[in-house]
Amino acid sequence: MPRTKKPEPATSPVPRARDANGPAGDVFTLAEAAAYLRLAEADVLRLVHEQGLPARQLGRERRFFKAAIQDWLRTGSPPQPNKEGQLAVAGAWQDDRLVEEELKETWRQRGRPLAEDES
Repeated sequence: MPRTKKPEPATSPVPRARDANGPAGDVFTLAEAAAYLRLAEADVLRLVHEQGLPARQLGRERRFFKAAIQDWLRTGSPPQPNKEGQLAVAGAWQDDRLVEEELKETWRQRGRPLAEDES
């Protein structure tokens, strides 16, 4: 009887790293995001800081997900707090006569003296 070869076990192909991470066009570098938005790189970074353009910091570089940029363009950026707005809210309680009493009571319940009383 002739010898036959044993069938080799079926193996699934190992995905290459670029295939496992999705299409290369879905994640942009800063330069690619700037080209996609048709802006200078400095303007893209400004949008990240001032208008909430979604990006991830990876070491010293940034990466931008194409779908996140499209969503940001479609929906706009969430309102970012600015210094004037924060000061207006902080000053809203300035003339409220009960705030100081409430603050004293809060500190008393926590067992801590007020900063003025510590000296």
